[in-house]
Amino acid sequence: MSDIQINQLLQQMRSMAALAENRAPAAGETGAAGPATQSDFAQLIKNSIDHVNETQKASASLATAFEQGDPNVNLSDVMVAIQKASVSFQAMTQVRNNLVSAYKEVMNMQV
Repeated sequence: MSDIQINQLLQQMRSMAALAENRAPAAGETGAAGPATQSDFAQLIKNSIDHVNETQKASASLATAFEQGDPNVNLSDVMVAIQKASVSFQAMTQVRNNLVSAYKEVMNMQV
C-alpha cells in the first residue's frame, strides 16, 4: 500500500470520526462527508448504514473485475477495498451493539 493510499484512508477515517461526533472536520480532515450539520439521529444512522453498504458494493465490484481479469484493477486495490469494507462493517456492528446495550439499560431504569 502506497503512502498516498494510507494518507487517504487516514483522512477518510478522521472525516468519518468527525461526522460521528457531529462536529465539523478539523483542518486536513475534509472528505466526502464535509462539515457536519445538525440532523436527527435516525438520519445519521441511515447515512452511516448507506455508506457501509456502498463501501461493500464497491469492494465486491472491484473484486469481481479483478476475478474477470480486468487489467486496470490490481490485487492491492482489491485487498484495500475489501479491508475498508470489513472495517466499516465491524464499526457499524459495534455501534449497533452499543445502541442495543444503551437501550436495554434505559429500559431497565426504574422511574
